[in-house]
Amino acid sequence: MNLLKKYKVSLLLVGLLSINSAFVSCSSDDTKDSETGVETTTELKINLDMNLQTMESFGASDAWQSNNIGKNWPLDKKNKMADLLFSKELDSDGNPKGIGLSLWRFNLGAGSAEQGEASGITDEWRRSECFTTDGVSYNMNKQAGQVWFMKAAKQRGVDKLLAFTNSAPVYLTQNGKAHASINTFYNLKDGKMPELADFWVNAIDKLKTEHDLTIDYLSPFNEPQYEWDGSSQEGSPATNANIYSFVNILSPKLQAKGLNSKIVVGEAGAFEPLYKTVSGKENRSNQIDYFFGVNSAKNIAGLSNVKKTISGHSYWQAWPLRELITSRQSVATRAATVPGLSVWASEYCILENPGISELPGGAGPGRDLGIRTALWVARIISTDISIGGVTSWQWWTAISRGDYKDGLLHVDDGLSNGAGDANYCKYDGNIRETKILWALGNFSFFIKPGMQRVQIPNIDNAAATTNVMLTAYKDEVAKKLIIVAVNVSASAKTYKLNLAGGALVDNKFTPYITSETMSLKKGAAVDATAFDIPAKSIVTYVGTYN
Repeated sequence: MNLLKKYKVSLLLVGLLSINSAFVSCSSDDTKDSETGVETTTELKINLDMNLQTMESFGASDAWQSNNIGKNWPLDKKNKMADLLFSKELDSDGNPKGIGLSLWRFNLGAGSAEQGEASGITDEWRRSECFTTDGVSYNMNKQAGQVWFMKAAKQRGVDKLLAFTNSAPVYLTQNGKAHASINTFYNLKDGKMPELADFWVNAIDKLKTEHDLTIDYLSPFNEPQYEWDGSSQEGSPATNANIYSFVNILSPKLQAKGLNSKIVVGEAGAFEPLYKTVSGKENRSNQIDYFFGVNSAKNIAGLSNVKKTISGHSYWQAWPLRELITSRQSVATRAATVPGLSVWASEYCILENPGISELPGGAGPGRDLGIRTALWVARIISTDISIGGVTSWQWWTAISRGDYKDGLLHVDDGLSNGAGDANYCKYDGNIRETKILWALGNFSFFIKPGMQRVQIPNIDNAAATTNVMLTAYKDEVAKKLIIVAVNVSASAKTYKLNLAGGALVDNKFTPYITSETMSLKKGAAVDATAFDIPAKSIVTYVGTYN
């Protein structure tokens, strides 16, 4: 993610709703009659027999703050952050202790930290260490803070670990740096793809043998559409052909080493390059068709250790709402042409500038710990799932020291909102919870890997983006029904559940509420025949069915 850059899978077609209905006035679906002021109740139909996508995970990334914090901060504070991100436990009042992430993204570093200022990356916190400087000798004590967080995640039951890189190690890059010169090809010396694959295999193998950390997914290229020729962070462009060549070299090397990690591709800087040709990025576009199209000569789905998933980042097409909706419809439609292809929304924080009517401060700069920003994010999560059909949703940076809307947790010195010199919060600081954290928790704590999203036949997911967004999920083994409601409107809404394919035990479920005053707080059980979704809130309803 670059703060300076400019810019299933059929859902049984029920999730691809007409754009013409996307901008129905909020008042047309209000729960109060406009003339009488009498509250009305909306029927909420859910069909347990109509399965949509199978959910895989909710995650976040360790880049870049986790290394210094994991290495230097007091243990009690590190554990507090780990609990908030990973814990699946409830406190004595039944409230979640954390958000129970099921995937953690590890930034496998390229070595700009060892180069220091010579790296050309101005922010010390955005430089990353590398396990090797020559591909021969490995020092697995590097990236110690990030390794600490990976271990903390696994100890708290996080299901999957993903390793991603922004650049090849500097000893292999064409310019000797972890950010690129101006070109559209991968920053790698000629003929060095086999050595790059060896780096991946050795690093992943040594994480297992020396740290007992199994990396489930490998994502070798991040936002390849961008040139990454600036000084903000590690990064490199890559063409589809570069990615195809490397995957075909990495795949057999993983097998030869006996590693079961799955390769994931995409990580497009927005959803658009997944489904269309982007002007000026022609050889980095149409990634669904290129890598998984049934008639593509470059189809990689036949490689046993390639996961049949395409991932895109939710940036830049989140506003205006028309584009939020149509881009997700386009992703789902194109993915549906490839049987069995899943879609991941694998990175997001706020980069758009929709104005102060939508976000405090109007855009990404200026951290906001409150509910307005959380509702913005929850709308994107719900839309990515309900219209885009994504099976995994992943936030960008879990911990931020900046005065920016990019963290689930923020750290500061108590005197400012963040981002001082290189020593700012390097060894200690205050931990600030955001409502974004808990809004994500309304999904991540309750929707576990393997749960299936089920149909809500009478909801228009496009129109709901200005009112109440609803998605429903079932756990067939535990017989759990999960409903996540995102009410961005200024009034409470009353609903009555009409459940097909099962019966809700005692006709009640338990709400967990995130609002301006509550953070994933357990409420009293409510009657499914008449329950309220508060204004400006995210609520998860949990029930049991038979």
